[in-house]
Amino acid sequence: SGQKNAAAACVTMATHRLGSRALSRVPGARFLSQAQCKARLVLGIETSCDDTGAAVVDETGKILGEALHSQKGIHLETGGIIPTVAQRLHKEHIEKVVQEAVDNSGIPPCELTAIATTIKPGLALSLQVGLEYSLKLIEQYKKPFIPIHHMEAHALTVRMLDMVEFPFLVLLISGGHSLLAIARGVSDFLLLGQTLDEAPGDTLDKVARRLSLKNHPACCTMSGGEAIECLAKMGNRLHVSLTQPISRHLDCDFSFSGLRNQVNQIIIKKEREEGIQEGQILSCVCDIAAAVQHTVAAHLAKRTHRAILFCKKEGLLPHPNPALVVSGGVASNEYIRKALQIVTEANGFSLHYPPPKLCTDNGIMIAWNGIEKLRAGIDVVHKPEGIRYEPKAPLGINFSEQVKKAALKVPYLKLNI
Repeated sequence: SGQKNAAAACVTMATHRLGSRALSRVPGARFLSQAQCKARLVLGIETSCDDTGAAVVDETGKILGEALHSQKGIHLETGGIIPTVAQRLHKEHIEKVVQEAVDNSGIPPCELTAIATTIKPGLALSLQVGLEYSLKLIEQYKKPFIPIHHMEAHALTVRMLDMVEFPFLVLLISGGHSLLAIARGVSDFLLLGQTLDEAPGDTLDKVARRLSLKNHPACCTMSGGEAIECLAKMGNRLHVSLTQPISRHLDCDFSFSGLRNQVNQIIIKKEREEGIQEGQILSCVCDIAAAVQHTVAAHLAKRTHRAILFCKKEGLLPHPNPALVVSGGVASNEYIRKALQIVTEANGFSLHYPPPKLCTDNGIMIAWNGIEKLRAGIDVVHKPEGIRYEPKAPLGINFSEQVKKAALKVPYLKLNI
């Protein structure tokens, strides 16, 4: 009878208030078997930038329930992410998103093993919403808390679907980040290189904004990166000449701001030639998109190639079956994936990346990172009073100086895409 009472208490607790509103329903609320009760289940919550995400994942990688609210449409209209607007939208939607994920999972909150939440890096006002809401849930349901590093979550997402063994090389590319690192274990990374200025996704978005692609009928509802990729398919990159960023720097760092400045000058020149104003669409817009996309892809491919050569030289990856994992929002770009595939095939590496849905920010990757940390016994916090969000946070141990000292030259690879 003790087991029945405990199970009944779980169902009762599931109808208690989640945040400030009741969990109105828990589909499939039932007495759970002993096996189900012992299974580790993590609720993941993601609010690092402009997407509010939540998911419940088990230790086999099964997604039991998920929900996501995207702010893309709002920010597309304003021409970029405004932190105060992002914060307000997170506050408006986080409760509904978390409830939907929990409802869809059919798991009463009291049966969760832990709650995992992004606390770094990201927009301060956005991170604050997710952390404060999570702490309320932790207090209510008396669950352990697992603080998550957003970039680590991206790096390990692929292991939910394809158990890539440590160590492996990882390239993380998104709107806010670009870096190369060796993942040696859960929360154990060697940073080989990172952006010196802006991230590739940010560059693509800014170029799309300068080209006024929100006024282009073929891609007016798309994000900047999506619009560039869409129009690039109809363009000829050879019609626009762009110089590779920091090509003489023999390291694994990235730089995209110089490329964006080049493109801006080209756009200004073309607008004068065509006699149009900013806001109107250039006749050569597809060619510019193709050239920008190719240059970004080539830059990413060359730095990744150098990282591969460095790993081989230093013996940092296993000789049989070394792997490259690519993740982050920009990893959804098919052209960039093909460029990286050329590099990996030339060097005997396998290439892995999550499906596009899991490349962008979501609660699933946060929940899975929580599972990974539970397994490893890392960062499971039972008294989270001192937890703070961190807008800026490095990933792992910085090994970039060693890469610079190696000064490895990268052989030419033709990117026939």
